[in-house]
Parts: sequence; C-alpha cells; structure tokens
Amino acid sequence: MRLKISQFLLSLVLISSLMLGGCSTQQVASNTSSPTSTATSTTSEASTKTTTEATSVSQTNSESIPGMTDLPRLEGKATVVLTVKGSPITIEVDGTDAPITAGNFVDLVQKGVYDGLAFHRVVREPQPFVVQGGDPQSKDPKVPVDRLGTGSYIDPKTGNARYIPLEVKPKGSDTPIYNKPFDATAQAVVLRHKQGAVAMARSQPPDSASAQFYFALADLAFLDGNYAVFGNVTQGFDVVNKIQQGDRIDSAKVTKGAENLKTPGGQ
Repeated sequence: MRLKISQFLLSLVLISSLMLGGCSTQQVASNTSSPTSTATSTTSEASTKTTTEATSVSQTNSESIPGMTDLPRLEGKATVVLTVKGSPITIEVDGTDAPITAGNFVDLVQKGVYDGLAFHRVVREPQPFVVQGGDPQSKDPKVPVDRLGTGSYIDPKTGNARYIPLEVKPKGSDTPIYNKPFDATAQAVVLRHKQGAVAMARSQPPDSASAQFYFALADLAFLDGNYAVFGNVTQGFDVVNKIQQGDRIDSAKVTKGAENLKTPGGQ
C-alpha cells in the first residue's frame, strides 16, 4: 500500500510539472524552475471555448466547434526531422488519429517556428519523464529562464495566440474527442504515451496547447487521455535521451507528407 501511494504522489508531481510547463502567457508561475511549483491561471481565450461535455467531430462537421475551421489540419501522416546539436531525431506525425494537433505541429515546423528554440524542461529523476521544449520565447536568449514554459505561438497576422483543442481518439472510435480530458483507464486511446511518444504540453484549461511539445522518456500511461499525443520518434531516440536543459533545436524540417497539410485558405 505504501508503494502504491508513493507512486500516486509521484505521478501527481510529474503531471503538475508538465502542466506548468505548458502554461500560456496568460498564466503566472510562482517558480517555473521547480517541477513542483504551483501556478495561478486566469481565464484564457482557450478555456472560454471548452465545452461542458466532450465533443466528437469529424472533418465534415468540425465547424460545430468554434475556431476549428481556422486551424491547420494534417490529413494523413508526415515525417519531421528535428536536428539537435547536429544529430537528427525523426518523428512520424500522425494526422490520421490526431489531425488538428498534428496539423498545428507540422504547420509550425513549416513556418520555422521551432528553429533555434530551447528545451527548457528535462525531467529524468526520480524516474524518466519528459524532455519538453517549443516555447517561442526561448528563441531570444535574453528572455529570463524562469519565463520559459509560459509562451505560446503568436500568429503574426492577427497578433493573437493560437490555441488548439485537446484531441484524443479512443480505440474503436471513428473520430477524436475534443475539449475535455478522456478517461483512458475505462477505454484505451489510439495514440498512447509509450516511450518515444511526442505530445503537446498545455496548462490547466484543456484547450490551451499551442506550440510547446514533449518527448516521453518512458511509458507514461497515466497521461493518456489528458494530453494529446500526435506522433512518435522512429529514429534518434538516443539523441532525445542525451538532450540537456538549454539545448536548442538547430532546425526542424518536414521531409515527407508536407502535401497532407491543409491550412485555412490554402495559406
């Protein structure tokens, strides 16, 4: 019993560290350098779109969720290669089972958003957890370290942050569930937090993911249904295992499947 309780508490600590790492600029962290620090969130633009019930949509009726038609979508799969300290990490991005989350990531890669960004959170103790990066603020080396993990992608056309809905596809379902965490202990999800999984970090509101992503360093089943997995590392996991806090993404390139990205207005 004591072991089970300690594992439960450890899981809570790890989840809180991941959630804090995904905070948007509309949230204030008391100490973001500590994985156990707390955060106070204000009502974000994304949270106003959160429905009281999970909503399942298909491509044909996605307009039923406000803002969905304005987001990029990946129809199929794509391959993205991140280069870190001269070494490649190959990611298979799954737009079949996570079209909005995958589309957002591939679109940001195509825009060059991730080039030069830092990995601001690396948690390997007391057990392997995640390597997290993608905060657009980290491109500027003058940004204080304690602010990293609070940034979102700002659309230069609108001046507003782009948020995407939490997207989880249960096994046996034709379409993902949006806007609300899903109980993966009752029904398994298609894209799981297996070692090498790539997923979006977010803050407390379900629809607050933007640009920050993380690599799962181990099987993290307790995150299934709460965070959106959109791909997995197919080559270069040894490179992921060597990433240290402060290491930067040299470049991020779509090497296959770019034609599967569909953007609003074809832009």
